Amino acid sequence: MTDELDLLKRDWQKNEANLPKLSYSEIHKMIWKKSSSIVKWILIISILEFVLPQLLYLLPPMKDGIAFYENIGISKYLLVASIISYVVAIYFIFQFYKRFKEISVLEDARNLMKKIIKTRRTVKHWIIFSLSSIMVTIIIMVIGVFLSDNIADAFPHLREGLQNISPEKLRLTLMLSIGGFGSFLVLFMGGVYFLLYGLLLRKLKKNYRELKQLEI
Repeated sequence: MTDELDLLKRDWQKNEANLPKLSYSEIHKMIWKKSSSIVKWILIISILEFVLPQLLYLLPPMKDGIAFYENIGISKYLLVASIISYVVAIYFIFQFYKRFKEISVLEDARNLMKKIIKTRRTVKHWIIFSLSSIMVTIIIMVIGVFLSDNIADAFPHLREGLQNISPEKLRLTLMLSIGGFGSFLVLFMGGVYFLLYGLLLRKLKKNYRELKQLEI
């Protein structure tokens, strides 16, 4: 058995000698190209994440949702929260574009490592902000339902069917439903972020480690 292992090792060493060896600059350039491509995808995903939800407002059910917000008196608060969210989202998209332009310039490994760290930090802040925005929206909705004087008025089309339900029970049911859906949405979006951004961040981290080995 030992003789067979020795033969295999010698055979592997012979094959290794015939393999093409990459120089420091070639390896660095490969890592740089991979990193630039990853940051480009981060930028594309963030833009799609900003644009696609806006298309939902064109759907008929969203009109009923807007009417519901107005009836429980939270439309102004949600408008302010939305404006803040848009401004911050545009800021992050600009930061991703900035990171992409920075990392697209081929520099030494040390500077590239710094840019990878900055990009990973920016993505993590974006994820925290996005999930926090969902949570704030849900909290505003729950508070709006809790403070509403006559919650049945928020459903003009269902007013007759809701007459047999006490306002307290209807209010509690709505609060639990909104809270439950909000919790599910935060967990779902967290999972999506983990799959999309998490995969890209892990690839960036791998590139960072490879660059660090080059510097040793």
